[in-house]
Amino acid sequence: MGQPEQRAEGAGPFTTRLTWHLPGGGTAVWESRLARRRGVMAVRPPGAPTSRHTSADEIGLRRLRRLNATAAVAFVIGGALFAAGAGVAQVGSGDATTCASIYFAGGLFFNTGGYVSLLQVINAPRHVPGGEGRLVTHGWRWWSYEPGRVDWLSTFVLFAGTLVFGVNLLDSFLQGLSVQQVNRLIWTPDVIGCVLFLVSGHLAFAEICHGRMCFRRRSLGWWIVAVNQLGSVLFMISALAAYTRPATGSLINADIANWGTFGGALCFSVGGFLQLCERP
Repeated sequence: MGQPEQRAEGAGPFTTRLTWHLPGGGTAVWESRLARRRGVMAVRPPGAPTSRHTSADEIGLRRLRRLNATAAVAFVIGGALFAAGAGVAQVGSGDATTCASIYFAGGLFFNTGGYVSLLQVINAPRHVPGGEGRLVTHGWRWWSYEPGRVDWLSTFVLFAGTLVFGVNLLDSFLQGLSVQQVNRLIWTPDVIGCVLFLVSGHLAFAEICHGRMCFRRRSLGWWIVAVNQLGSVLFMISALAAYTRPATGSLINADIANWGTFGGALCFSVGGFLQLCERP
């Protein structure tokens, strides 16, 4: 059997980085995001002054490249459609059904991006603690239940958020709703979806920062998480401003609601573009 891990780091019950001695000498370092997004881990051979990256096999890398590109493009298109819907709503160039249709199309791309992000975690190459410092590719799976992994939990919550947004977007096609029905059927799922997006972003920060506050100016992964989390904050601001006052039947602030959606959507589009550069 291999030797046990020398050190485990992470946030709470989640392990995001492992360092262990290799059986033949030297050390190996596995980091959650690097392994699942880039398909690499760091290995320092005996006597070597620095570490080198060792990659997963070609099957695993091709799989990660396809999933990464699919999720990134889905978020780019979904964000662009949401921004377009907010723009149409703000300038008043279309009726409510037109805006709802644009948002719904964008929501489908967000659903796709969320689910493919989860697939990327489920099918990422796995490390072998105490082994030779390599990543192993397992068989393809469409689903897994791994709440003990922060990367799985983050992407699962993100996917759940996109599904809740879908409820909000479907209900927005309903006509003749009372103020109470609008707030219950449209506004409430919107807020819940925003909360789930924020939770997902918080977990993503915990993963990439290993449970600590951090600012990694040269880390592309950190910037992707930060830009997406900024988008989630703007979505939440938009949702809060979109509450319909029972007394007047008007939104708290339609301008903030539209511009918040516009800014949040652009953040997710930018995050998608950056993700294309974080390829294995």
